[in-house]
Amino acid sequence: MIAFELSDFWIPNLIFICIYFLQNALYVLFSWNGLFVSCNLTTLGSCFGVYIGDSCCNPLSMGSIKKMVEETIPGIDVLSLMIGKTVIQDTENGFFMDVNEQVSMVCSQLAQDPKLKDGYNAMGFSQGGQFLRAVAQRCPSPPMKTLISVGGQQQGVYGLPKCPGESSHICDWIRKKLNSGAYTDIVQKHLVQAQYWHDPLNDDLYKKHSLFLADINQERVVNETYKKNLQLLDKFVMVKFLQDSVVDPADTEWFGFLKTGQAKETETLQESVLYKEDRLGLAAMDAAGKLDFLGTEGDHLQFTREWFNAKLVPYLR
Repeated sequence: MIAFELSDFWIPNLIFICIYFLQNALYVLFSWNGLFVSCNLTTLGSCFGVYIGDSCCNPLSMGSIKKMVEETIPGIDVLSLMIGKTVIQDTENGFFMDVNEQVSMVCSQLAQDPKLKDGYNAMGFSQGGQFLRAVAQRCPSPPMKTLISVGGQQQGVYGLPKCPGESSHICDWIRKKLNSGAYTDIVQKHLVQAQYWHDPLNDDLYKKHSLFLADINQERVVNETYKKNLQLLDKFVMVKFLQDSVVDPADTEWFGFLKTGQAKETETLQESVLYKEDRLGLAAMDAAGKLDFLGTEGDHLQFTREWFNAKLVPYLR
């Protein structure tokens, strides 16, 4: 736990940080329009679909994706998981529940469903992409066959939705405020979006205190079980939105990120230490043809039904 006294960590700063992360989540959760989907959710499927985040039963987001998959793949069975006892709790947990606890709950529910024993495919939208990867790494039974991350922040985020440019003084000021408290115990445990905040200027702080992302990305130690389990996937598909103004840097959607020690230049997955040292098995998966990188025009999670059917549905069949 970071040794911040209340006198050191001002209450106004804490309030500011909470407001930012909630605002960041709201951009993802509630921006959508017609056949263009822009909502924060996770869907698992093969013969089955399982949903995490947003609300399991929202007909405008979760429900619409469920219906679209069922209409496109005749005979598919879709199972929606609720993270909580009510729809309200399910939605709130997408903001406030420790991601590690959410992953554990999902693993338990999947393990108890006999219909999934032979495996399933997984598709995660936005933050659901990295949450589902944690499921693959931590819970190999039942087996996940294909993981599709649609706009997922695989290396986290270090930016502000809709912020006007990397050189903006206000963007830099907000980042500094966030850095002052994003890795405190209270923020890490109770704000979901803070659990994948990745500060390249304070790499040691991130590696030491990030409760979720630093763990699943093997930043502290190499967990051979994580590495082995991820390589059990037949395919790991990553979708990047080429005009994404919500996720910063957008390269995180292809497992790239900002180079350590600065906040301007990015590097690809293949240029990263994670890949070169193959700490997660991604280099081996790439060599085996298990990694697919898809790009699509548009802002965050904006796609048509036609694109979805042409590009993603084949992975679910």
